[in-house]
Amino acid sequence: MEIRNGRRWGAALIVVLAAAGGLWLYLRAPADDGSFARGNGRIEATEVDVASKFAGRVAEILVNEGDLVREGDVVARMDLRALEAQMAQGEAQLANARSARETALAQVAQRKADGAMAEAVLVQRRTELDVARKTAERSAALLADRAISAQQVDDDTARVRNAEANIRVAQAQIAAVEAGLRAAEAQVAQAQAGIDAAAAAVERLRTELEDGVLRAPRSGRVQYRIVQPGEVVGSGGKIVSLADIGDVYMNFFLPEWAAGRVGLGSEVRIVLDAAPGYVFPAQISYVASVAQFTPKTVETESERQKMVFRVKARVAPELLETYAEQVKTGLPGVAHVRLAADRAWPDTLQVRLP
Repeated sequence: MEIRNGRRWGAALIVVLAAAGGLWLYLRAPADDGSFARGNGRIEATEVDVASKFAGRVAEILVNEGDLVREGDVVARMDLRALEAQMAQGEAQLANARSARETALAQVAQRKADGAMAEAVLVQRRTELDVARKTAERSAALLADRAISAQQVDDDTARVRNAEANIRVAQAQIAAVEAGLRAAEAQVAQAQAGIDAAAAAVERLRTELEDGVLRAPRSGRVQYRIVQPGEVVGSGGKIVSLADIGDVYMNFFLPEWAAGRVGLGSEVRIVLDAAPGYVFPAQISYVASVAQFTPKTVETESERQKMVFRVKARVAPELLETYAEQVKTGLPGVAHVRLAADRAWPDTLQVRLP
């Protein structure tokens, strides 16, 4: 009886070992025949900090760690009450400058009207001078014939001199009007300069108000809330840190014999420790040009290989967009690189997505 039980246990053990062996054959890495290489790494993403352009107090933060935000979403707001008061003052100054320009333009119009009137007066005075001169000439001729008195001739001559003086007065009035017109036009230019300065100040304040509303520069996941509402930050102070889920990659290391055969755009298969049943496609986007010593936090195939090259495998953005909610950074995994383009990927490394 004991012999039969021993045989049964032996047969069961053989079946278990056979099944385990088959599973190991399925999950094990492809045979190391020089066509494939692999390296350990972690999923990483480009980090983007949302910072305040100017010093101030943080009024509110609208996201929490782990939230997914889209490009342009409002992340936080600064305390803008002081800027809003300056904005109101700037708009009042702009309105005042525009009013000053309208007043100056009215003065220009008035000076032009005065100039037209002075020109008309000058024409009238010249006409009067012509009449006075002709009258004086006739009087002089009549005096020679003793047809009029000398007093009449003297009066006509005096009227000529008065007419000439009136012309000089009219010309002086025209010169004064022209000077006033130039002064009024200068006031218009000054008022316009005031408008431009006030408008520039308003536009600057408007830009600062817009900068006080902090928006996500790109789509990503909130990694950290670096400060809390109510805290004061300096110029360039960081508020929130984002991980750009549109630029996800894995850094891993390959020995010299493998790195030398890897080209940009080479296919990569990534298998994460947390999801060994899935295989994610990627492409080589960077190969270091200088070797470095094996990092302590990364294991390599052989302890004898002391110099390795850093390689970056980037996941396709369209794939990341499809699985945006599932993208996580910091997950460890293995990157498999195909060194021979004519070799097909083994069954264990065929693309399998969730």
